[in-house]
Amino acid sequence: MLEVISLLLRGIQPLLVPICFVVAWTVTILAVLSLWTAARDSVTTAKQMHQIPCTGCQYFTDNYRLKCTVRPSIANTEEAINCLDYQAKTNPYLY
Repeated sequence: MLEVISLLLRGIQPLLVPICFVVAWTVTILAVLSLWTAARDSVTTAKQMHQIPCTGCQYFTDNYRLKCTVRPSIANTEEAINCLDYQAKTNPYLY
């Protein structure tokens, strides 16, 4: 049994270095692609979240219990991007 395993290992040994080389680079490339995809998705999400106008609205209360006095269910969500009730703050002390 030991002779068979020894013979098998001697037969595979020349292929181990190229196989390990390919596997190592594949893992490295997949890790870089994964990081790139995560960064790209984060930037896309951040751009969309910056379109939410709630903090500059007259009706935004900046209170975690009642964020908006007109439409509290959609305040600070993607649904608020095209809010029909949006009114820009006119009083500089409300910022």
